[in-house]
Amino acid sequence: MLVPWAVVVVAATAVSATSTAWSSLPIDLKDKARTRTSRDVDSSALPDFDVLDNLFAALSDMQTTYFQNWIGTWPDAIDWTRAVMSTHVSAALRTISDEFELSQPGGGVVGCVLGKEEVVSGYFADIIGYYFAEDAFALRNQAYDDMLWVVLGWLEAIQFVDEHNDFFSNSASTAGLPSMPGAEAWYGNRWVPAFAHRARIFWELASKGWDTKLCGGGMVWNPRLTPYKNAVTNELYIAASIGMYLYFPGDSNTSPYVSSATSESAPCSPSPSPSPSPAGDPNSTNSQGWPARDPRFIVAAQEAHDWLTTSNMTNSAGLYADGFHISGYTSGGNNTRCDERDEMVYTYNQGVLLSGLLGLYQAALRDGGSGETYLREGHTLIQNVIRATGFDLEHNRPIDPIVPNRVPPWRGLGRVGVLEEACDATGECSQDGQTFKGIWMHHFGTFCSPRALGSKSGSGFGSTSEAVRTQHEAECRRYIPWLRHNARAALGTKDDRGLFGMWWTAGLLGLRSTDAVDQAGDAEPFPTSDDGNMVDYRNRGVPHNDIWMGVVDAISNILPREASAKHGPARAQQKPLKVAGGGSGPNGSPSTTTSTRTESRSEPWGSRSQTQSSPWDPNLRGRGRTVETQGGGLAVLRALWVVSRLEV
Repeated sequence: MLVPWAVVVVAATAVSATSTAWSSLPIDLKDKARTRTSRDVDSSALPDFDVLDNLFAALSDMQTTYFQNWIGTWPDAIDWTRAVMSTHVSAALRTISDEFELSQPGGGVVGCVLGKEEVVSGYFADIIGYYFAEDAFALRNQAYDDMLWVVLGWLEAIQFVDEHNDFFSNSASTAGLPSMPGAEAWYGNRWVPAFAHRARIFWELASKGWDTKLCGGGMVWNPRLTPYKNAVTNELYIAASIGMYLYFPGDSNTSPYVSSATSESAPCSPSPSPSPSPAGDPNSTNSQGWPARDPRFIVAAQEAHDWLTTSNMTNSAGLYADGFHISGYTSGGNNTRCDERDEMVYTYNQGVLLSGLLGLYQAALRDGGSGETYLREGHTLIQNVIRATGFDLEHNRPIDPIVPNRVPPWRGLGRVGVLEEACDATGECSQDGQTFKGIWMHHFGTFCSPRALGSKSGSGFGSTSEAVRTQHEAECRRYIPWLRHNARAALGTKDDRGLFGMWWTAGLLGLRSTDAVDQAGDAEPFPTSDDGNMVDYRNRGVPHNDIWMGVVDAISNILPREASAKHGPARAQQKPLKVAGGGSGPNGSPSTTTSTRTESRSEPWGSRSQTQSSPWDPNLRGRGRTVETQGGGLAVLRALWVVSRLEV
């Protein structure tokens, strides 16, 4: 049965209009939500329905405050952070569909199905709207990492549709709902071909960034700059490639720009022409379309992983530094080795790889292997991150005491057990930096999900041995106290409108003024200028020098500039500091724009009133509260809910 997509959009939008606002949700989530387990959940254990309540509030506040239905996007975000926000929404919908049964009083099974469907379809309408609003043409001309965020976003949406269709079909059958021709499957299935096509197009475009002429392999970050092979672009390529292998349903649509778009080269590029992708020639025309389980995807993921793990990208703490330049490249030397490492450490560089490692494990099972080394690699990375936040996993507590109105010492990637960016304490994070912690939490939640090692019906995945499952889940359970600690901190940054701040640690400290930050010797734990070894280009802008840009004048106007002040993020290609609904003005003053959400809710734990009663709000500095910081709050709560299911 063919239904015009416009009809689907209208129907979905109609549902959205009645279900997006918190006050119109069909149930009291805290009181009525229940998991699919047959056992009662002890009141002292997690999953905790306070977490569920806060998770749903975070999603509702994010979409109500920052998403504009009439244009189908988050207008205050930028292209790549919008792709990440769509990933957060799709992931939250997966959690709702997978874990919750939402029922109306006295509604029975039918009420459960219809009530849940109203909520899910409302937010799925936002995803559909964003599909049309996404600036796919602009993204084609951006860096390779930007393209790969697009791939991950639509793969997440495809996974949500697949899983929700299973729930929809099973629930409708159980409830005895009538079946009409063409209504046997959830309407979201009609969008999978479009989502898959966009994911495939952008994977194909990004695969041109794979280069073997320099450093023996690896993805180039940006074809318009001197060659820079960084952690995140390579991790994204691993995660996106293995995700395409596992979840891409195939694409018979050979337009638009299957081969011609991928053969375009960037103007004024100082980089060499990338060599063919490890998966084959991305410029070749495939008249038969792209099948599911195309081997080029898994080959790309495996070769990229092999390169990354042998690239010397990790520092002495076992954390990924940002990336490599090639010394002497702009002076005409013949060096081809990656030998100038930028030691800057960001949270997201430690996170994206986790989804890739899980996917490589799942693919190894399908092909008859074990893949346990991928899981061990992931746990090692997670434990290194937790250690770098200053948290003791053996004793389940921070290694430093929390002293009111004092900033604890920096431990490498956080303080007093809470994940941080180096820019957090001084309030100078850029729009990019504000997105990073949420990315880490998203991929961590994927890696430690109770379903991570389970077989997917009809997927062809192999079966995890009980010993491997037991060990993996035991390790993930060890992380829950740390995860809960971070969620409490993040909830402590919420303002009266329910909007999350960037600096989660502040939610535990009760800071009364900026004096505590000024007196902290390591509030700014990285050099304030380029010393040749550490460059915070994601927050301060790409340096306008030969090392980074090569031909400076030709491209200087399209890249973020270095900050002109000590405490000021790079401005170019970043949205203004005043953010609708929860941001701050340039001088740290609250935004005059108010949220449309007016209803109040009690927060049983981690509330602002309990943890941050002082009038001074450190999260009003710099960019203030934004859609990116809200996405981070949503991601940490989802991770806590998902991973804490292992305790049930």
